[in-house]
Amino acid sequence: MRNATLKQLRALAAVVDTGTVTGAARKLNVTPPAVTMQVQLLEEHLGLPLLDRAGDRFQPSAAGREVLAAVSRVEAAIADCAAALDAMKGLKSGRVAVGLVSTAKYFVPSALGAFARLHPGIDVVLSVGNREEIIAALRGDAIDLAITGRPPVDMEVDKYPIGEHPHVIIAPTDHPLLGRRIAPAALASASFLVREPGSGTRGLMERFFQDAGIEPRIAMEIGSNETIKQAVMAGLGLAFLSAHTIAAEIADHRLATLDVEGLPVVRQWFVVKRTAKRQTPPAAALTEFLSRRGAEFLPEIRPA
Repeated sequence: MRNATLKQLRALAAVVDTGTVTGAARKLNVTPPAVTMQVQLLEEHLGLPLLDRAGDRFQPSAAGREVLAAVSRVEAAIADCAAALDAMKGLKSGRVAVGLVSTAKYFVPSALGAFARLHPGIDVVLSVGNREEIIAALRGDAIDLAITGRPPVDMEVDKYPIGEHPHVIIAPTDHPLLGRRIAPAALASASFLVREPGSGTRGLMERFFQDAGIEPRIAMEIGSNETIKQAVMAGLGLAFLSAHTIAAEIADHRLATLDVEGLPVVRQWFVVKRTAKRQTPPAAALTEFLSRRGAEFLPEIRPA
């Protein structure tokens, strides 16, 4: 183990955590071949297989479980070291301004609460808006960090992955298309309730249907995910939303997801900063916290 790298260890842990090389690549924000190479290098170095295949998923071998236990201890030691260094940087006070797209409000406040308990002297100022508004605030330095599913491409930014961000089509629980696999074409005549222009969710929905060669029928534009959910429950139409926004309603059987080919569309949550903006210690600490632990606070997605 002496010459094993942290990159190799984290690649192995990500494959076991997600069950697939593709899932691990998304989690680590690298390519699947890069993950495979790191695991293979680690196996060659140790001289033992670390993964077993069970159906279409990977699970750790006996040797893999030993290595994962060591990885857990390494990550804990790194976290302890980071906490000690944070204290040395004077993280007993300060301020950090965070902007989040409205969909992120279903998990970010919990993450910020955990951060605040670790750093009670740091004030976190929170603003919520659609993607267009949050990116404009980031560009104008009105916020230090943005949390979004789609980082901007028209300015230089540093982005740090938080976790997977799936999108689905939701329906009332008595919808006739529930319970069977359908093609996107089956929704060509359906009425959709959509977010306003400038919303990242709206843009992702439009790209999904454009790729399927379909122009969805827009029944209403609604500027709130909560109102969209209530309207779908009332039978006013279908909606394309982040699965994180409807986790509670799915668990309570107040909404259902349609099984549509090509869905869920899985993106990533990112914490984003402008490359040219120098981070203060509080902003750097929050960036590190969200990229390392943010996935812990994502809502659990259960089948409808």
